[in-house]
Amino acid sequence: MGKLLILLWTLLALAAIAVALVLWANRPRRVSVEVPVSSAFPERGFAHDSFAKLMNEHVDADGRVDYERWRSSAESVAQLDNYLAAISRYSPDSSPERFATRNDELAYWMYAYNAWVIKGVLLNWPLDSVTDVKAPIEVVKGMGFFYQLRFPFGGKFMSLLTVENSIIRKRHKDPRIHFVLNCASESCPVARPELPVGGALEELLATAASEFINDSRNVAVDHDRHVVILNTIFKWYRKDFSHHMLAIGRPTQNDMLAYLETVAEEPLLGELKRAADYAVEFGDYDWKLNEVR
Repeated sequence: MGKLLILLWTLLALAAIAVALVLWANRPRRVSVEVPVSSAFPERGFAHDSFAKLMNEHVDADGRVDYERWRSSAESVAQLDNYLAAISRYSPDSSPERFATRNDELAYWMYAYNAWVIKGVLLNWPLDSVTDVKAPIEVVKGMGFFYQLRFPFGGKFMSLLTVENSIIRKRHKDPRIHFVLNCASESCPVARPELPVGGALEELLATAASEFINDSRNVAVDHDRHVVILNTIFKWYRKDFSHHMLAIGRPTQNDMLAYLETVAEEPLLGELKRAADYAVEFGDYDWKLNEVR
């Protein structure tokens, strides 16, 4: 028994050392911009105009980003850094007086997330995928970019994973956010130049959800095989869609298809109604960079 206990404690010690080594190797890497907040930035509220202008200049009609041209333009890089300087200094947590409504808060977190994703790509250019930014010990795909890199939001350095899961999803509980957040990959929602705040944000969320769900690359019905094929986003965040159906008083056993029917338009809506008892499959996620081709 004594030898068994010694062996057990030895194994536990080795496991603890291994975990410590992984954590040390994957310790956070801070990313920041070395510019002050512009004197032209408003004293009240939070302006996203400069980022919207950049998105209009560097995002094509298909929602892909021209990273090469963006990075080659010193002016565009500087403008992005100026916007990120404001993101770095102010947030709904550090400066709540700047955000009059919950929609203003949500807009900040979503646009700030998207802006730091773009900055992360530009800093590591050239890239074929954000998953090329590796952690020293890559436990899961994308760990280097979405977990190890830490970006400042209102003076607090956080990973993109933390911002998405612990702030945006936890506080706002709206599944449509998954159609606006952009992870710089082909299977992500498209990049959107329009950046509304306040009451106007509702239209963006509705439009983004409709366009994503009614795109056959994200939702498709195969009647021959009796399956509905979905973008992997629906697998990763299934609970968000289920909780939404419960919140609106429409819980159902097939929660995923029920949610899709609330957004789908014809002909997809009719296809989904025929597929009420079909199995659900999830397509492979395409991590290829969402760059202009």
